[in-house]
Amino acid sequence: MAAPRCQVIDPQSREVWLYRAAFVGVALFLLFLKLLPLGSEPGSWPGPDLLLCMILAWVVRRPDLLPVALIAAMVLMEDLILLRPPGLWCALVVLASEFLRSRAALTRELNFGTEWLLVAGVMLGLLLTYRMVFALTMLPQPGFGFALIQTIWSILCYPLVVLVSRYAFDLHKPATGEIDSFGRRL
Repeated sequence: MAAPRCQVIDPQSREVWLYRAAFVGVALFLLFLKLLPLGSEPGSWPGPDLLLCMILAWVVRRPDLLPVALIAAMVLMEDLILLRPPGLWCALVVLASEFLRSRAALTRELNFGTEWLLVAGVMLGLLLTYRMVFALTMLPQPGFGFALIQTIWSILCYPLVVLVSRYAFDLHKPATGEIDSFGRRL
């Protein structure tokens, strides 16, 4: 009986899967933090949506690392656990991430200030679209000021998320000639 052959894993494929596993781990940790009763007294200010910041930062920096199915699965799980209407926020975040993914060549050349403005516009668009759908379906929703403060906090935390992604995960924008594991340009 012959000994089983050991297959070698391509280092680029391993790196992609490690980044995806790190994303899932951080997303689960952020969801766990949202479930903790921290700052839940009435009148407290809402915190930023760090998962949204992380998704947008990773899609702008390395669109090849986060497939749309992974983003959809994590945000849908967040919808279900936080008792939001299932699928609405998930669909909006997927559309926003695909909007940014389709502009990967453009965002590669942008400086950080312009990138930050682009992401801030996307976050404000998400807020307005989410609230408009709630208004059209006549669902009860929190006050506009509450949602706007959360969005502003998210916009202000985006540079911090990018900084942590850069130095903790070594997540950087691809170089001009960089290719992925399939030989495609990034």
